[in-house]
Amino acid sequence: MKKILKIVSSPRGENSVSIKLADAVVDKILTVNPGSIVVTRNLANKPFPHLEEAQLTAFFTPAENLSADNKEAIKHSNDAIKELMDADIIVIGVPMYNFGIPSTLKAWIDHIARAGITFKYSAAGAEGLVKNKRAYLAITSGAVYSEGFMKSYDFTESYLRSVLGFIGITDINVVRAEGLSIPDTQALALEKGIESIAV
Repeated sequence: MKKILKIVSSPRGENSVSIKLADAVVDKILTVNPGSIVVTRNLANKPFPHLEEAQLTAFFTPAENLSADNKEAIKHSNDAIKELMDADIIVIGVPMYNFGIPSTLKAWIDHIARAGITFKYSAAGAEGLVKNKRAYLAITSGAVYSEGFMKSYDFTESYLRSVLGFIGITDINVVRAEGLSIPDTQALALEKGIESIAV
């Protein structure tokens, strides 16, 4: 039995292909690991606040010195980190927006990437502290970015691999439904993405 954390970042609800692709990943994981627990964090319905002075101040205040206001400021971050740490598998639905990730997903990342908690610095350099987890990125896009002349415009996979790897998650699998705006490929894009899922 596994604990699965599913991250939704698209605001399109049942019309979202990234949600459908992420759900297909979860379904395949459940087939292999029946009885697993799925926790869904919908960033579109309940977005995380963008980091402001209050959060940053609280992040760098020693725990014993946190005021009531500091504790309130980092509640979202603490909750998100607990969900992440509790999970064995993280499935992230990622619609590509303007070559990158949605701002809601970036805000969540800003809350989970915390020095001293999910990564640390030492004389040897940075070390990720989120260990022994697997991540799936369910990426959707209007054009084809996994290969060809548009590949250099894809800042979704490279960014997420980098930031997740930085906090210690290096077992990362990518599935794509791409070409969703191209007449020749859009009809089968989701189906091909689902077929490519390996768990």
